Amino acid sequence: MLGNLQTLLNNLALMTCAVAIGASWVASIVSPNCSFDKLTGARADGHVRELIHRTSPQLGFLMAVSGGLFLFASSLIAGIVSIVAAFGFYATRMLLAPKEGKNAPGVRTRRKEQRGTSVALSLTFTAASMIAAVLGLFGL
Repeated sequence: MLGNLQTLLNNLALMTCAVAIGASWVASIVSPNCSFDKLTGARADGHVRELIHRTSPQLGFLMAVSGGLFLFASSLIAGIVSIVAAFGFYATRMLLAPKEGKNAPGVRTRRKEQRGTSVALSLTFTAASMIAAVLGLFGL
């Protein structure tokens, strides 16, 4: 009975991990490509930043759930990697936090660099999510 429960939890963890990987791929690759094809540069940049800012908490939650399920299913390494990916998605959101107040005179904010960094972080933690899924698939 315990083996069946571990198998079920591992399968649920793999499913939540797969949903997070797919959603992250859409938010980081597919949608920005469409945005930059159809919108002006500044609007597309704002759209991509807003999209990643809004999807990162859900991705982090999915990976935290996946990590917990992996840990309960005795896939310790996959669980740890999933939890690290969850914190990474939350860190991506914090990177794109809205600006408060005005800049000091002569200081400019480079929002374009924020977008590039946040997309790179999102893709990095998508790769970590894929690694967690592969580790969970093998039960590690």
